[in-house]
Amino acid sequence: MGRVSVAPIEIERTESAEETFAVPEPDVPWVTLVHNDPVNLMSYVAYVFQAYFGYPKDKAHRLMLDVHHKGRAVVSSGTREEMERDVQAMHGYGLWATLTQDRG
Repeated sequence: MGRVSVAPIEIERTESAEETFAVPEPDVPWVTLVHNDPVNLMSYVAYVFQAYFGYPKDKAHRLMLDVHHKGRAVVSSGTREEMERDVQAMHGYGLWATLTQDRG
C-alpha cells in the first residue's frame, strides 16, 4: 500500500477579531406614550403623572395638555422592560398607553 501525502491548506485570514465580534450599537431607547381618551378627566391624567412618575405639577399639567390637544404624549423613556412596566402601570390607572422605540 502506498502512502498518501497531504499538503497543508493555507487559510487566508481576512477579518480581525475586532471585526468578527464587533460591539453592537446601543439600542434605540423606548418610550411610553399616553393617548387621549374620552373617559378620563384631564385633572385625573395630570394626577396620575404626578403620582406614578413623580412629576412636578407643572410638568404633569403640560404633559396632560399634550395628551388632550395632540392626542398623545411621551411620558417616560428607557429600556423596553422599563417601558413595559410603565405601560402596565398606566393601564392600571385606566389610561390608554403604548410603547414604541424613539426614532427621533
